[in-house]
Amino acid sequence: MVLNFKVLSKRPLLLHDILFSCDNKAIHTTLRCYNTSDKLVTESMIKILYRNLKDKELKIYERQFKVGSWIYAENPTTDEIDILAKDLKLDKGLLTDALDPYEVPRMEREDGITYIYTRVPDKEDGGIITVPLLIAIGDKFTLTLSRKKLAFLEPFIDGTVEFYTTQKTKFLIHIFSAINKRYSSLLTKINRQVRTTKAHLSKIKSHDIVEFVNQEEILNDFLSALIPTNAALQKMLAGAYLRLYEEDKDLVEDLMLGTGELIELCKHNMKNIVNIRNSYSTIMTHNLNRTIKLLTALTIILTVPTIIASLYGMNVRLPYQDVSWAFAGIVTVTVTIIIILLALFKKNDWL
Repeated sequence: MVLNFKVLSKRPLLLHDILFSCDNKAIHTTLRCYNTSDKLVTESMIKILYRNLKDKELKIYERQFKVGSWIYAENPTTDEIDILAKDLKLDKGLLTDALDPYEVPRMEREDGITYIYTRVPDKEDGGIITVPLLIAIGDKFTLTLSRKKLAFLEPFIDGTVEFYTTQKTKFLIHIFSAINKRYSSLLTKINRQVRTTKAHLSKIKSHDIVEFVNQEEILNDFLSALIPTNAALQKMLAGAYLRLYEEDKDLVEDLMLGTGELIELCKHNMKNIVNIRNSYSTIMTHNLNRTIKLLTALTIILTVPTIIASLYGMNVRLPYQDVSWAFAGIVTVTVTIIIILLALFKKNDWL
C-alpha cells in the first residue's frame, strides 16, 4: 500500500502516523515524500510487526506502540530517523551510521540499547556486494535498519520463517543464521565455479581471469564483513551486551562456528583463485616462450635459402652457372641444409 502526500506542514511525522492494521497481517507501507512541486524527493519503507507465543501469525497493531514489536526500517529519510530516535530513545548518530555503505560490523551499547552492525551479501547491478544492516535491541523492541531492501528478510516479513518478535535474542539469532545461509549459498556457488575452471586449466580464457578478479574482490568484501562479525558474536557470547540463556549460548556458539567455517571457505577460495592465476600466468609464459623459439628457428631456417638465392641472383659470373644441372644442384643443397637444421633444432628442443 502506497501513501502519497505533500509536505505542506512543518509538523514532524509521528511514529503512529505510519501505522495502521489490515486483517492482522503484515502490510508493506511505503512512504513517498513529495515537495510542493509534486516532484518525488525520496522513497522509504517502515514496517512494524508483532507476534507473541500465542499469535498464529505476524500482526500490525493500530496507533499505539506495543512492547516486543519488530520495527523494520528500509532507506529511512532524515525525518524518519529523527522520529525513530525520539520515540524509541535511540542515538541518531548510530542510526545514521547504518546508512553508510562502508560501515564496519561491530557491537555497541548506548543508554541500555544494544546496537549490532553487520553486513549482508546482496546483488546489485549484476554483481555481489555487502550491505550494512543495523539491529538495535531495546527492552521493548527490536529495530532493523538498512539503506536498501534486503531479500533475506522477506521470509521473516511474509511469515515463512517461524519466529516471535517478543523473543528478541532468538529473533537476533534467527537473523544471523539467515545471513550465514546467504553467505554460504554465494560462497558455494563461487567455489563451484572455481573448481570447474580449475578442472579445465589449459582452456582458461582472458574473460575467466577477469571473472577471477571480480570473485577475489567479492571474497575480500566477504572477509571484511565476516571477521568483525565473528568478533561481535564472541562479545555477544561473553554476555557483555546481551543476557543469554544456556540455550541461546549454544545457538550463538553454533553461529560462531558457522561464521568461522565461512571465513575459512573464503580464504580457501581466494587461495585457489591465486593458485589458478599463477598457474595461468606460468602456462601463458611457457606458451609465449615456445612461440618465440619456434618463430626464431623458422627465421633461421628460412634465412638459408634466402641467402643462397640472393647470391645466385647477382649479375656476376658464378660457379656452375653454365651447367644444365645448376638449378637442381642449388635446390638440393638448400633442402639438405634445411633438413640438417631442422634435425639439429629438433634434437635440442628448439622447435
